[in-house]
Amino acid sequence: MSNSTNQLLKETPNDHPIIDVIKNRWSPRAFTDMPVSQTDLQSLFEAGRWAASSNNFQPWNFVWGIKGSETYDRIMKHLAEFNQSWAKNAPVLMLGVIDTKTPDGKDNYHALHDLGQFSANMALQAHSMGIAVHQMAGVDFEASKKEFEFPEQFHVATAIAVGYYSNDLEQLPDDLQSEETKKRERKKQNEFLFNGSYIHREEL
Repeated sequence: MSNSTNQLLKETPNDHPIIDVIKNRWSPRAFTDMPVSQTDLQSLFEAGRWAASSNNFQPWNFVWGIKGSETYDRIMKHLAEFNQSWAKNAPVLMLGVIDTKTPDGKDNYHALHDLGQFSANMALQAHSMGIAVHQMAGVDFEASKKEFEFPEQFHVATAIAVGYYSNDLEQLPDDLQSEETKKRERKKQNEFLFNGSYIHREEL
């Protein structure tokens, strides 16, 4: 199901060729009021399910709620006030949670990386369906972990808003409307690539 006609296409000044699903995906704060069906949500979760995972431990866990449900409201109350100001427009809210221990009880230092792989898969699948995903760091990690009764070894790593892209910016506070149309920015490759040591690096 696609609703891409409502998407504002941001300028993405890529320096090298990339596929459209990566070039055109971004994280909006404006959403239409069109519900995301459970069938479509399951496609997003299925895409995440097949993400790469260290030792195949799959340490990711998700709490999800549809707008109007108790779970949605329970997630919303733990978002930072700034995020609440726009995330209230999203038809779905999620929490991404990691198990910080391996099955044999050791520290899983790759769990957060694996959750990121899941979330990236999910975001690209969503974009291919005209659905947007916006991940948030602004969530009360400890309070939301307690709210949803996760054991001590678990960590709530991110909150996620999901919904169809919208070009209706009036739903946002004035100071956020310009953020929806500004050009995307990323560091240049030579700022983070090291063909050798960090200090004595060679540029591509």
